[in-house]
Amino acid sequence: METLFFAIITLVAVISAILVITCKNPINSALSLILTFFCLATYYVMLDAPFMAVVQVMVYAGAIMVLIVFTIMLLNIRVDATKKHSHQVILGSIIGIFTLINTVYLLLKSRAALPTGPYSNEIIRQVGHTELIGREMFTTFLLPFEITSILLLVAIVGAVILAKKKL
Repeated sequence: METLFFAIITLVAVISAILVITCKNPINSALSLILTFFCLATYYVMLDAPFMAVVQVMVYAGAIMVLIVFTIMLLNIRVDATKKHSHQVILGSIIGIFTLINTVYLLLKSRAALPTGPYSNEIIRQVGHTELIGREMFTTFLLPFEITSILLLVAIVGAVILAKKKL
């Protein structure tokens, strides 16, 4: 049953990812990307990582995609579907086929990695994903977390300054 569910989600993810790059309308492409993000969140749930699934939906399928859709609407992107260069399609197809062959080869030759680190599956089930992530983020990785927050603040201030016409 799990294998069938995984196959269905994988089929939906692959089709929606293909639609992201083949749709002529940017809004339809963005909606296909949202569906791909939901499929990734489903993978996280299947891997017993519910916190990562919620973060995937909230951050990527929610906030980031809202920004992308607003940007598409603000820029009023026109689609010129008549211009297609055959050499670009051929080059993209060759690169895609090479990447697919390389991925399949690596998947067949590799084996699943065992969990590493101080936390075993029993500790994760007993304490919980969210508490362990929060504990590590605010103890071991406090400095990188604060540096990231300062960088995001600087980016927001820079975006506001660039968006203003006159200071």
